Amino acid sequence: MRKKSIKKNYMYNLIYQILTLITPFITTPYLSRVLGANGVGTYSYIDSVCSYFVLFATLGLTTFGQREVSYVQDDRKKRTIIFWETNIIELVASMLCIAAYVIFSLNQTDANLYLVLVFNLLSVIANISWFFQGMEEFGKIVLRNIIFKFANIVFIFVCVRKKEDLFWYMFGMAFFAFINNASYWLTIPKYVDKPKLKELHPARHIKTVISLFIPTIAIQIYTVLDKTMIGMITKDAYENGYYEQALKISKLVLTVVTSLGTVMIPRIGYHYSKGDTEMVKTYMYRAYRFVWLCGIPLTLGLIAVSSNFVPWFFGSGYEKVVSLLGVLSMLILAIGINNVTGMQYLIPTERQTLFTITVIIGAVANFVLNFVLIRFLQSLGAAIASVVAETTIAVMQIYIVRRELSPYQIIKSGIHYYIAGGIMFVILMNIKNVFTPSILHTLALVIIGAVIYGVALVLMRDEFLLVNANNIIKKMLRRGN
Repeated sequence: MRKKSIKKNYMYNLIYQILTLITPFITTPYLSRVLGANGVGTYSYIDSVCSYFVLFATLGLTTFGQREVSYVQDDRKKRTIIFWETNIIELVASMLCIAAYVIFSLNQTDANLYLVLVFNLLSVIANISWFFQGMEEFGKIVLRNIIFKFANIVFIFVCVRKKEDLFWYMFGMAFFAFINNASYWLTIPKYVDKPKLKELHPARHIKTVISLFIPTIAIQIYTVLDKTMIGMITKDAYENGYYEQALKISKLVLTVVTSLGTVMIPRIGYHYSKGDTEMVKTYMYRAYRFVWLCGIPLTLGLIAVSSNFVPWFFGSGYEKVVSLLGVLSMLILAIGINNVTGMQYLIPTERQTLFTITVIIGAVANFVLNFVLIRFLQSLGAAIASVVAETTIAVMQIYIVRRELSPYQIIKSGIHYYIAGGIMFVILMNIKNVFTPSILHTLALVIIGAVIYGVALVLMRDEFLLVNANNIIKKMLRRGN
């Protein structure tokens, strides 16, 4: 089978990941004013509770399915078997979780708000995007996402007009996600055949699925438990509202860095299955360098422009988001690095046990720090706990792979980006007070920062940037001719 371009798949996946977040991002200025911090916080808390049921419905099947499909990309019969076996496990797990969630929801004060998110669990059953990711067919995912995300945006602006419309906002977010996932089934016959029940043995995967599910639980702890603990400890929906908005922005920026990971997992899994360890190492060092190239300016840039960006984007009453963004922006580098080491290397090379250990340690650290810091610093304490947990995981994982991937080489590969990012940050921090909060001034700061960073790298003759930029220019010129 002809291998797809990593650069092209990266762009497809980048668009896909951004579209996943783009609906709340585009609608945030509107919703922050219509629903208020209290409404946003209520949604954030209920969604975090629903996420635990989604977690158990998904098990570790998204990562498992993508990895296993990448191993058998070239064999239609084997990938057919993997596809149906994975779906059987997911169906059984999801039906059990739906039943449990409905019973739980009926006993809550805002039962209607909980029940509308049943569509999130139905989305798990319908979702087979992992198959196309494993096949490196990222282009198949993008178009339908554009259509349904746009439909969701229109729905929100038409149907959510006042604070009492929180139900309809939650309905739109969950329902359109379900319809989007269900649409993947229209193209699946091109890639797999009808199931032959005698050939299917889903139980053989249970051990592997559980081994991948354990780190998924741990990851959920420090991505969703933050919101749950903020709600339980502070009893303040406003704090969850501030945290939700800051996390939303940092995740959107983080997408630029982590989108490469989804593309690299099947590619590294493919080369690993062929025994080509040198090619695996080559891809890994490139991935680390990419994280430094994009992650450093995004982290420092977000810190520098947050005080200009937050007031006009969220409106009045969200001042605390500025300090939260200053802390949560550091997740970009921490998650970027552990995404490369853990998701792109340890998982495809079948060392999920080591991956699990690091994630569990990080989750425990996150829980303990949340318990202590939220009491004193509220949502800011949760932000600090998340950064410490992710950094801990990144350091541990690099230590684990030190004999295969040199920590010195990993750190050294980012030297140009540390210098260029530092220059950019110092200049932005010194000029930002000249600009008043507005969309034009935020864009001006972003452009100034990008130009400073880019010029600094060009002056240092950064090979990674120049080679990739040159390749892009050549392709554009060829298309022009």
